[in-house]
Amino acid sequence: MPLRRATERPPIKERGHTVKFMSELLLKLFVPKGGADDPKVRTRCGLLSGITGIILNILLVAGKLTVGIIAGSVAIIADAVNNFSDAASSVITLIGFKLAGQKPDKEHPFGHGRIEYVAGLIVSVLIIFMGFELGKSSVEKIITPEKAEFSYVAMGVLIASILVKFWMFYFNRKIAKRINSPSIKATATDSLSDVVATSVVLVALIVGQYTDLPIDGIAGLVVALFIFKAGWGAVKSTQAPLLGRPMSKELAEEIDKLALEHDDILGIHDLVYHDYGPGRAIVTFHAEVPADGNLMDTHALIDHIEREIGEKFGIEAVIHMDPIVVDGDTEEMRTLVEGVVKGINPEATIHDLRIAEWDKIHNVYFDVIMPYGMELSDEQIAEKIKADIKEKSGFNAVVHVEHPYIES
Repeated sequence: MPLRRATERPPIKERGHTVKFMSELLLKLFVPKGGADDPKVRTRCGLLSGITGIILNILLVAGKLTVGIIAGSVAIIADAVNNFSDAASSVITLIGFKLAGQKPDKEHPFGHGRIEYVAGLIVSVLIIFMGFELGKSSVEKIITPEKAEFSYVAMGVLIASILVKFWMFYFNRKIAKRINSPSIKATATDSLSDVVATSVVLVALIVGQYTDLPIDGIAGLVVALFIFKAGWGAVKSTQAPLLGRPMSKELAEEIDKLALEHDDILGIHDLVYHDYGPGRAIVTFHAEVPADGNLMDTHALIDHIEREIGEKFGIEAVIHMDPIVVDGDTEEMRTLVEGVVKGINPEATIHDLRIAEWDKIHNVYFDVIMPYGMELSDEQIAEKIKADIKEKSGFNAVVHVEHPYIES
């Protein structure tokens, strides 16, 4: 293999290996082995991300602020202020993970995991705020332009910033994937936006020497719009777990499969996912069991499935037993009702169906799960189902319309 001259830069592939090596080395040195739901792993990852962000961003602020003031460039100064907001965001992330790692107490029996989501939301709002401030300063520079002074020192600082921010993007994305953290994912997104933002500032610094156009202000405005967009995207991704998000379709299918492996579980429904922070989730659902089964045996089976879910998924499960009658008349009515319901929407399902017949009373009771976005109201859907069933069977339908808690 021929020797490479000392003045040559390493190939891109080798530089990529260096970035990967540095990231994995830090994780190996400071983060213990364990899964994404391990509180120690999550806390260490959050601390590592926060401390690394604080140190590197403060260094970037010092360098950019110095060259920005000397060059008289609003774009470079704004980029420095943006890095200062990143340092503040890292402090918030650090505090968030430290608090989220606390054990449950009598005031917070479900733990403090949601603080991590709050921290991610604060980071996202800071990104939007700094984008707005950057845009305001840039517009002022466009209205009253001042030519920025070019210097190789400023260019060197900007290039170094691009390389550092690209590594921070890679590093934080790796951490976010390892522990499935929205707040660190937001930090990674911000680092990537900084790469583009600083690249625009660098181009403006060079091009600005060959034109009288307010390139510095225009570049700052472009950067502001990019940062604002990235911040808004991060807000949407971090507010979902705070407001309450549906259970993932994949997890629902896995739980369904696990439950139905037991012969006396005829079906499950009403799966609800309660998210109290990463590694602190509770799932509740109804399990359909034979009405003529032994009550003690069925109860023992339900307890066993709850333990299985906890061991396999790390989620506390609370299961409600729904006894159902399985006979010819019930199954015939179920077929009729399903046909009526799916005639309104093919994705609709029914559960908890039972028949009550005595004297002149002929009622069928059941719940319907209808997808969101229906043109008809829940009341209109119920009335239509009742009318169709009355016409086809002579039974009075008592219907409760619900909506799914699982991702479409």
